[in-house]
Amino acid sequence: MSSQFQVLSRRLSLTSTKNVFYSAIASLMLSHSVTAQQIECNSHVLAEINQPISVDGVLDEIWWKKATKMDIAYENNPGEGTAAPVKTEVYFYQNGTSLNVAFKAYDPNPEDIRASLRDRDALWADDNVGIIIDTFNDERGAYEFFVNPLGAQADMKMDDTDGWDEDSSWDAIWDSAGRITDFGYVVEMSIPFSSLRFPETDEEQIWNVAGWRNYPRDVRVQMATHKRDRNIKCNLCQFEQMVGLKNIKSSNNFQLTPTLTLSKQDEKPDVPGGWQSGDVDAEPGLDIRWGITQDIVLNATINPDFSQVEADAGQLNVNSTDSLFFPEKRPFFLDGSSYFDTANFNFVHTRNIAEPDVGLKVTGKTNDHSYGVMLANDNNTSFLMPGNQGSDVATLDQESELAIARYKVDVGERNNIGVLMTHRQADDYNNTLLSVDGTYWLSQNDNISYQVARSETDNPASVIEDFEVNKEQSDQALSINYSHSTRDYNLRANYSNIGEDFRADLGFQSRTNIERVVLGGRRNYYGDDEDLFTRWGYFGDWDKTYDQDGNMLEEEYEIHGNLQGNKQFFTNFGIVHRKRLYDGEMFNETQFMQFAKFKPWGNFEVGNFYRFGKQIDFANTRLGDVLDIEPFIEWDVNEHFNIDFRYNYSQLDVNDERIYSAHQTNLRLGYQFDMRSILKFVVQYTDIERNPDLYVYDDIEDRPERNSKYFSTQLIYSYKINPQTLFFIGYSDGGYQDDDLERLERDQRTIFTKFSYAWQL
Repeated sequence: MSSQFQVLSRRLSLTSTKNVFYSAIASLMLSHSVTAQQIECNSHVLAEINQPISVDGVLDEIWWKKATKMDIAYENNPGEGTAAPVKTEVYFYQNGTSLNVAFKAYDPNPEDIRASLRDRDALWADDNVGIIIDTFNDERGAYEFFVNPLGAQADMKMDDTDGWDEDSSWDAIWDSAGRITDFGYVVEMSIPFSSLRFPETDEEQIWNVAGWRNYPRDVRVQMATHKRDRNIKCNLCQFEQMVGLKNIKSSNNFQLTPTLTLSKQDEKPDVPGGWQSGDVDAEPGLDIRWGITQDIVLNATINPDFSQVEADAGQLNVNSTDSLFFPEKRPFFLDGSSYFDTANFNFVHTRNIAEPDVGLKVTGKTNDHSYGVMLANDNNTSFLMPGNQGSDVATLDQESELAIARYKVDVGERNNIGVLMTHRQADDYNNTLLSVDGTYWLSQNDNISYQVARSETDNPASVIEDFEVNKEQSDQALSINYSHSTRDYNLRANYSNIGEDFRADLGFQSRTNIERVVLGGRRNYYGDDEDLFTRWGYFGDWDKTYDQDGNMLEEEYEIHGNLQGNKQFFTNFGIVHRKRLYDGEMFNETQFMQFAKFKPWGNFEVGNFYRFGKQIDFANTRLGDVLDIEPFIEWDVNEHFNIDFRYNYSQLDVNDERIYSAHQTNLRLGYQFDMRSILKFVVQYTDIERNPDLYVYDDIEDRPERNSKYFSTQLIYSYKINPQTLFFIGYSDGGYQDDDLERLERDQRTIFTKFSYAWQL
């Protein structure tokens, strides 16, 4: 068969698959129309009491007796709208400036309550209660506020446009306290309206609201004020409704947060050798947050930095063609970050903005319209250079300026359409991307999400030389997803087509020059908390990928099962088989994998992931036998002391000879003195041993190191009044060992401190 005929056959085959895909979607669009699901929601009038509370976990204010009361009466997981196993009462009132909330959480065995002093957003192993509020009453997004029995906080933003999706990076300034009692525990919250966004109107507002309780014992039970119907994809539309919200204003809506970071870094120019002492570097900074209106916020920053953040979790990067992904942690970039999200691609990843001096951002939502604009500079211009078999990072030795703009409009009850523009430029470089995306609901259970984008890039000489690309690049990207979801099963299909010269330099798009079809699904089964297994099921998919010239890159089949049960046991196991093209050769990879975890007692969790089978040796273009093992332990020794231990091991053999073995250890110890004060110690150690005699290389300079070892340590003390008012002092160091060194040698050490204070004016 001629190569031309093979390409034509492939095109016809894929075209046939796409035609079936599009025909199925078209049929659904013609046969379905979105009609409102009639759901009976209880309505509650929010009490208005012009009195503050003392947030101390003691309900001694007499006006709590006049507050609006709800009962957390339903178990929604693992039960399905059954009666809650324990009693919980939640009280609400507003005083014009704050939403005040109290919980009485009853427990027949208070000695079994699980609670520790926690850093922010780290309470999920504990008993906890919370509220979820949809302030725009659009059933698309909500705020979450949770507290454990000792007063530790967690807050998130929740998106409900296509199922429950949470963003824990969002932080607000609010007060909480908790106290364990002889009947269970009590929690108080006071949430300033200045920490929320809601419509600017003089009319009475309606908020969708849920009271929530997480009750972790042998089985983790979730309870709420509403009865959850799993056949309905929308969650917020099933909540209770709070009415009577009049005359509420986002007061104290101007926040000024000056910061000062002092650091001193020493280095070793030669290893082994002596230290070269660095100078003390003083970096003042400033964050401004101004609520221009109740639903429009302006953020500005000068000198945002990472000094307040502990080390990123270690990732073992061996025998991989992909660049590593690190999450964003800086407050300026996190606030309002969800306004820049799109349907199918990650085109805005602000961790790419590595060393900005200044930044300006406006985000808001007015009626059905949400929007965001961000401007910043970057002294370290780095971006992904993607391909169809991997990605690399390009770095320019020059400053760049960037702009990001996003607009989305809600259409009808659940549909939306949006536009995104990103632009980054330097002296002889620029990258511009324009994207249109949206979600269309064919019925209560069927939806299509789509995104189409075009990028244009002008490359500097260094990128042209290092990555062998043209001076000018321009191309398109397309992704269409279809999903049908019910209580018991899910069916999904995806078609994506990303051109060879497509680039998203402000996002994290690690693959280009691909055309892919994916078909998959999931089947769920349910038990209750009396059963050995509370949930189980299976899922899998088939996908096929070609490059833009019609060459097949990959065909993959995978099937997995999952079990969930007593002792908070969870396991996911399965097998993957793929036919994969790499470096001009086709390989067959078959791998079995399993992840499992459980809590044998209290707040002690142990788990492991392992994988074994055939895998490509990317460094030498041949097939090998891989084994990956990743055990972990998370243990709250007591309410103060926490241990988080993770170990990654990987090995690859070819013809029964070991190509490499890699070990990575991550140990994090935390001692929480009280709710504001914590000491953390982090150790990361990586040891990679290779057999250079088994590697293929043309030049002796490309011969790999036999031994490569790296380590880093970090000790941080922090005192936090809230997410922006804090004090840090820390020490970190790091080093390595290679074939030229007899032992591990440190080559850098840093001591730093940071002060910041949030002034609300």
